[in-house]
Amino acid sequence: MTDITANALVSNSLPVLALNALTPLGSLDAYIGAVHKIPVLSAEDEQDLARRFRDDEDLDAARELVHSHLRFVVHVARGYNGYGLPLGDLIQEGNIGLMKAVKRFDPDQGVRLVSFAVHWIRAEMHEFILKNWRIVKVATTKAQRKLFFNLRKSKKRLGWMNDAEVTAVAADLNVSKREVLEMESRLSGRDIGFDAPAGEDDDHAPPSPVSYLRADAEDPSQMYEREDEEDSQLSLLREGLAKLDERSRDIVARRWLGNENKVTLQELADEYGVSAERIRQIEANALKKMRALFAA
Repeated sequence: MTDITANALVSNSLPVLALNALTPLGSLDAYIGAVHKIPVLSAEDEQDLARRFRDDEDLDAARELVHSHLRFVVHVARGYNGYGLPLGDLIQEGNIGLMKAVKRFDPDQGVRLVSFAVHWIRAEMHEFILKNWRIVKVATTKAQRKLFFNLRKSKKRLGWMNDAEVTAVAADLNVSKREVLEMESRLSGRDIGFDAPAGEDDDHAPPSPVSYLRADAEDPSQMYEREDEEDSQLSLLREGLAKLDERSRDIVARRWLGNENKVTLQELADEYGVSAERIRQIEANALKKMRALFAA
């Protein structure tokens, strides 16, 4: 199928009823009642329509296939009511999955469209739920998504799981026990506003995170000032070292800038063939010059 045909299927060829599901308008109960009045296609009619769409790009046939399966999308959407998301939005996403399924359906595979479409419908609903269920995403990988939906079903039955139940779920879903425990913790949490809820009485409102999640040391302006000063001092240090003669620079670097144990005056005296007192004088003069640069 060409991209033009696919776009036409999504944007132009749906009946008004399907478009209302994609952009919910009016009463949801009226919509649900209307889709249940649409006749279910027989296997022969479904095969005929699917071939007309596949072979002749008959958009009317595609529209009828979508039209006749809208009730099934409603049925699937109701199974996700427990996630606290609007049923109309779930139906809208499911209808998009249904259209994708109709586009890819091959009538020669010997299966009914409803069996093929359920995977596409659920995939769109799952994506919508994961994006909108929480402010902080609870599942980002394929394994986490599988764990999210399966564990949530298990928790309805089990509540908080003991070690044996965690082990069983981990083995069943082929994930680690740590991942199961992390997902259980995420599912048990809830989103809280960072600021105090609007309209709350200050004397009786529960403490909001803004009142205790503070890190003054990490204030952006202070961080910038600190980093800027560190960069400035590092630049002055490099400039000061560059102005010293090679021996003085080596003594200062090994006495004060080394990552390992500081070299002793006597070790440097033995290396340069002078007295320890002379090394001390060279070091003192070098540091005096560098301090003058920092004080300028």
